[in-house]
Amino acid sequence: QVQLVESGGGLVQAGGSLRLSCAASGSIFSINAMGWYRQAPGKQRDLVASITSGGSTNYADSVKGRFTISRDNAKNTVLLQMNSLKPEDTAVYYCNAQGYSGYRVFGAWGQGTQVTVSS
Repeated sequence: QVQLVESGGGLVQAGGSLRLSCAASGSIFSINAMGWYRQAPGKQRDLVASITSGGSTNYADSVKGRFTISRDNAKNTVLLQMNSLKPEDTAVYYCNAQGYSGYRVFGAWGQGTQVTVSS
């Protein structure tokens, strides 16, 4: 079983920065992709950014140029550096990882961390 633990959320003023961290642990053979999703009240969960084991990244248009995703493959961690935050970035942010646990494919979610941006 694979567990994801997130940290780094909080309250920040518009224009400020936060950094989210997610660490994966458990029976992990390899992790192909890691990413961050967010869900605002009454809305669906949407992709914010993702990164492959090879370092290829993908960003939602709304965060391009402001957010940066990175990962440490050796430590099974993924970071999301969020700059120039806007009130519309307010949401619960979830970490996601997909890979192999032994010979089985897994997809895991973190518990979520609240990010609140005040205007």
